[in-house]
Amino acid sequence: MRGTEATIPVAYALGRLGFLHLLAVSAVVAAARIAFNAASGAYLKTLVGPDDLLVANARFESTDWSSIAVGPPLGGAAIGQFGPVTAVVADALSYLFSALSLTAIRGGREEHPRKAERSRVRTRDFLDGWRHLLSHPTLRALYLNNMLVTGLIMATEPLLAVLLLRQLGLPPWQYGLAFAAPCVGGLIGSRLASRVVARYGQHQILRTVGTLRAIWLIGLAFVRPGVDGLLTVIAVELAIIISMSLYNPVLATYRLENTPRHRIARTLSAWSIGQQASIAVFTALGGLLAGITSPRTALTVAGLLILASPLLLPRRDHTDQATREPAAPAEQEATV
Repeated sequence: MRGTEATIPVAYALGRLGFLHLLAVSAVVAAARIAFNAASGAYLKTLVGPDDLLVANARFESTDWSSIAVGPPLGGAAIGQFGPVTAVVADALSYLFSALSLTAIRGGREEHPRKAERSRVRTRDFLDGWRHLLSHPTLRALYLNNMLVTGLIMATEPLLAVLLLRQLGLPPWQYGLAFAAPCVGGLIGSRLASRVVARYGQHQILRTVGTLRAIWLIGLAFVRPGVDGLLTVIAVELAIIISMSLYNPVLATYRLENTPRHRIARTLSAWSIGQQASIAVFTALGGLLAGITSPRTALTVAGLLILASPLLLPRRDHTDQATREPAAPAEQEATV
């Protein structure tokens, strides 16, 4: 489905590229991302043993932050040298290469359900992921906390762009540096995940680091013009990214460990949909508030609201609940 990006240069060449086309492509890409994340999480559990799940998730996290650190500067250089359409073509080709790489994977311990079972997708199956998340006390708390934290953090990006570029007059290259340089923190946090969990325990890390990732955002409200403001943004983003990159693999591992195999894809789909919806809602509300007041005021409100997010974190672990039972044949996951 990411191949829909290839329609952009085609439409551009035909003189048909418009805003509605871009919106349609964005919607398809977002849906594809949700489906891929759900499928990849379910597939990972069939490829990797329980003892290696945290290591695998930490490596994925490290790769994600590496791509974020390297991708935008390379993309900006490509756009400046060859134009935006060429960059979109390169992006579309990268997903083709990714698909070819996935076909090279062999292995997996989970047997595919019978064809008759795969074709039977009922309405209640669509809601099964939310039922599992909301019925498990720890997953429910982590889910609600994640929607609030992710929504508020992502809502600050357009606000910060307006504040830095328009109001404080930061040069574009400094703005790019302010977001690219802190991504190094993603490598630091993801590398620490296995060690700190081994030392302090999974639940303690979820509580402690889940709290730490919420306390830094308020610093963006105090950004000033000049080099001091640039360093403030880099420091705040670095602290947030280190916390997130340490927290995310632990969260992903806990989620897989406490979700029966036949519900993983549905649960991860529900998680992704909730997360994307929260980002959209908080971004819209942040933009509305900034329009009425100012971007700095909206950043301050986001920074204060996120301080309440640790209250949603689970106070004790409920892993002992019966969430790891083997899947019954009749309840196997439908394959999309």
